[in-house]
Amino acid sequence: MLDKKILALVKTGKGKGLVELKEVPIPQINETEVLIEIKAAGICGTDLHIYNDEFPYWPPVILGHEFAGVIAAKGEDVKDWNVGDRVVGEPHTLACGKCWLCRTGNRQICPEKRSPGWGIDGCFAKYMRYPEPELLHRIPDSLSFKEAALVEPTANVVTDVLERGRVEPADTVVVVGPGPIGLLAAMAAKSGGADKAIMIGTEGDEEFRLSTARNIKSIDYVLNVSKDDVLSSVMDLTAGRGADLVVEASGAEGGITTALQLVRKLGRITAIGLTGKETIKFPYDSGMLKAAELYFNLSTSYTSWDTAINLINTGKIEVKPLITHIGGLPKWQEFFADLENKKGIKGIFLP
Repeated sequence: MLDKKILALVKTGKGKGLVELKEVPIPQINETEVLIEIKAAGICGTDLHIYNDEFPYWPPVILGHEFAGVIAAKGEDVKDWNVGDRVVGEPHTLACGKCWLCRTGNRQICPEKRSPGWGIDGCFAKYMRYPEPELLHRIPDSLSFKEAALVEPTANVVTDVLERGRVEPADTVVVVGPGPIGLLAAMAAKSGGADKAIMIGTEGDEEFRLSTARNIKSIDYVLNVSKDDVLSSVMDLTAGRGADLVVEASGAEGGITTALQLVRKLGRITAIGLTGKETIKFPYDSGMLKAAELYFNLSTSYTSWDTAINLINTGKIEVKPLITHIGGLPKWQEFFADLENKKGIKGIFLP
């Protein structure tokens, strides 16, 4: 019934690069698991970090954790799901369930967790074994698979911006870094009641990312650090106070410094961008003198997923403008290079 072999994008070993398109067997499932036919899979910044040996992973492993698909088969003990169900899934698989983090509802940061795409085989293949069906979420028929492939990054910004960043009505929210997460973060902030959403990027972001930001209706102001006096502009827009919330989505030293400059006294910074470095220069006293709150973030809460699905399905978060690359797995080198060089925003594989 199923193809005997499938193509998969595999990180074959430790080190920079070492990614190959290979034929692999179709995954086998046990009685508690499901097999998902992947209809669309998003390329995340984490995949690029793994390519560059800048994020933990256990090779050989099939890359990819942002997926939308259909249940193709299920184990005999799986009761709540049926073949044909349209799904997305949380990447919090193989958490221990026993540690204090799991027991307090925080399995997303369990040290034993092994997520698809780095800890177990992921979604850059036609089929994926998914070991914990309780982490799946149904998607409505009105939501395309391509759009649904962006539920996972959207759930990240729901967690980091709305839940932890605590967007409040009339807030001014500044987002540093106009990559896919930054653009989603700005839209999430407006969906949560922010009065102004301000996007900040560099000259290198201008061609694709800042130009896209200018065409998204929920982003009110777009600033280029090479052309605009960012600090003066934000102060003018906030009556000299600074931003209520700054989302640091760039992971760059300069972006982190900018976030601390722009946040108001007693304001909040929610950090999403990974630096890929062990240490960076950090203007610690700047944050101390403002008594600002700083939240470090990793992964998604359970509650963020259905919210993310709703926000995309109702158009409150527009994901279609972010998709710049669509194609099969053989295009992986082109897509990875373009996204790493800011010649695109979001890539979608159609395995």
